[in-house]
Amino acid sequence: MEMLLMGLCMAFIGVAFTTIAFVAATRPMSSAPTVQPQLPVVKAATTAHFFSDNEAPSIPLRPLVPIEVLLQQIENHVRLEHAAAESFVAFPTQALLHSKTTSPFVN
Repeated sequence: MEMLLMGLCMAFIGVAFTTIAFVAATRPMSSAPTVQPQLPVVKAATTAHFFSDNEAPSIPLRPLVPIEVLLQQIENHVRLEHAAAESFVAFPTQALLHSKTTSPFVN
């Protein structure tokens, strides 16, 4: 019990010391308020383009691929990965561990 209290006291002293050091390091040197110089106001350009003076291309309102097709591809990918995991769990071999997947999403 005495060792626990000694450890807590040492930890408290260490935290107090680091707090005092942090406050002393971040305190401003002088207490007089400093006057900030007035900087000239610069107006932003009205037509700011990034690396080009042409207007940005319009984004099509409809997606190019229907969401159902994307969801079907994701479901197929999950099924392939799940089947690969089940076959490895059933018969774990070194060849299955290092074999490439048949999913089209993997490069």
